[in-house]
Amino acid sequence: MPERHFDIQWPNGEQQSYYSPSSTISNYLIAGQTYPLKKFIHQAEIGLNEASERVRAKYGYACSSAMDQLYQLKKTAAQFDQVLGALVVVKRIY
Repeated sequence: MPERHFDIQWPNGEQQSYYSPSSTISNYLIAGQTYPLKKFIHQAEIGLNEASERVRAKYGYACSSAMDQLYQLKKTAAQFDQVLGALVVVKRIY
């Protein structure tokens, strides 16, 4: 499965890299695109869940790394829940 990494910029300007075990994340997040915070988390959740299910289909178990990345994304996003107009930028997917 072709894994992918994606770099994002949080509303406070901090940049972080995340991992997806499958290229399917590219179906839900677009490099260079800016997303409202909730939309970004929604798209990332769908993409990482799909990636995890692809691992399950191939190996017989879900991808704990994908679920860990989703947890980390949600944990960081929670810091910006009260920020009006909070945006997340997908810097690159590679």
